[in-house]
Amino acid sequence: MKNQVVIHEKERVDDLLTHDLKIIQSDEVFSFSMDAVLLARFAPVPKYGKILDLCTGNGVVPLLLSTRTKAQIEGIEIQPRLVDMARRSVEMNELKERIVIREGDLRELVKETGHGVYDAITVNPPYMPLTGGDLKLNSHQAIARHEIHCTLEEVIAASMRLVRPGGKVSMVHKPQRLGEILTVFRQYRLEPKVIRFVHPRAGAEANMVLIEALRDGKPDMRVLPPLIVYNEQGEYCPEIMDIYYEAKEGRT
Repeated sequence: MKNQVVIHEKERVDDLLTHDLKIIQSDEVFSFSMDAVLLARFAPVPKYGKILDLCTGNGVVPLLLSTRTKAQIEGIEIQPRLVDMARRSVEMNELKERIVIREGDLRELVKETGHGVYDAITVNPPYMPLTGGDLKLNSHQAIARHEIHCTLEEVIAASMRLVRPGGKVSMVHKPQRLGEILTVFRQYRLEPKVIRFVHPRAGAEANMVLIEALRDGKPDMRVLPPLIVYNEQGEYCPEIMDIYYEAKEGRT
């Protein structure tokens, strides 16, 4: 039985398809998509300790991570409406003892927490640099998609300050920016260790990339086999079905 929480007009409760988890969403703001789910399953997480999810949105990554670890999990989000939705989802799933959602600017968080306090960090950041056309989107969509409140470099710099030496940072992003991502990771002493490309179907170009980096690690990078989303019949491939419907332990 889930905790009863307030569900506002134009909000809905969606099923996360694992561990009976539910999440509050709304078409008026940016809802999570497959990239967040893939990140939550790809990211190596400690069994105990502290995990931080940057750009947490409505809290989907912390909720999914809670099925894989006993660690304390925090999320930080700059948009008050999404913070409120995330906090109510945490309460609804009876996870307030394990998940804390912060409202604030990830660039300033280190002033509150201090340096190197997290064992692992996950982030699904805005993918696109800001352009004039972005103002046509509503503010929630624009902030989620475009680098309005934080650039790629600012996200990576914050990650380096917040993760402990030897801690891991996991990111999902667009392959078009991979060269820039790897360069900036190394600039901030986060050594890329594992990369996996996500393809909508076999033979198609990758449209997502998952990256794991190690703070102060030595150069030694693995490229995992590609993750294919759809088969020839337009159905999810078996691994995608496992990711969505089975809470596998993943990598540690």
